[in-house]
Amino acid sequence: MDRLWAPWRKVYIRPEGKKRPGCVFCRLLRNRRNRANPILVRTAHSFAVLNLYPYNNGHVLVLPKRHVKGVEHLTGRERLDWLELYARIEKALRKALRPDGINMGMNLGKAAGAGIPGHLHLHVVPRWKGDVNFMPVIGQTKVISESLESVHRELSKILQKGAMKH
Repeated sequence: MDRLWAPWRKVYIRPEGKKRPGCVFCRLLRNRRNRANPILVRTAHSFAVLNLYPYNNGHVLVLPKRHVKGVEHLTGRERLDWLELYARIEKALRKALRPDGINMGMNLGKAAGAGIPGHLHLHVVPRWKGDVNFMPVIGQTKVISESLESVHRELSKILQKGAMKH
C-alpha cells in the first residue's frame, strides 16, 4: 500500500490554540516578515499571498490592502493596482509552474462560498491536464505535490526579477 505522508497538514485536523479575532488577511499584511507568512509580493495598494489551504500547487490570492468586501468599494487606483498585480502573478505562475491553464475567481459573500467574506480576494489557481483524478472523488483527499515553501521560493524569485524590469 502506498502512503501519502503529509504531517504538516495536522494543523487542519487539530488546530492549536483559539481562533484569533479579526481578519486573517489584515493580520498577514501587518506582519512585515514575508518569509514567515506566505506573502509573495506587496504593491502600493495590493498584495499577493499563497493560499494556506490550496486547491492546487501555486494557488495564490490577490488582495487589496484595504479591507473591503467588494470590487465596487475600491478606488480606481486601487482597482488598477489590484488587477495589474493579478497579471504579474499569472505571468509568474505560467513561468514557474508551467500550468496548462489557470482558473481565476472570487466568492463574494458567505452564500457564494467565501470563507473570509469581509476582505475581497481573487483566487488564482494553476491547472494541469489530468490534475483531477480519483483521489478527491474516491478518497476524499486532494494531493498537493509541492510544498508552500518551495512554491513561495520559486514565485518570489520570478516576481523579484520582474520588479527590477519595471
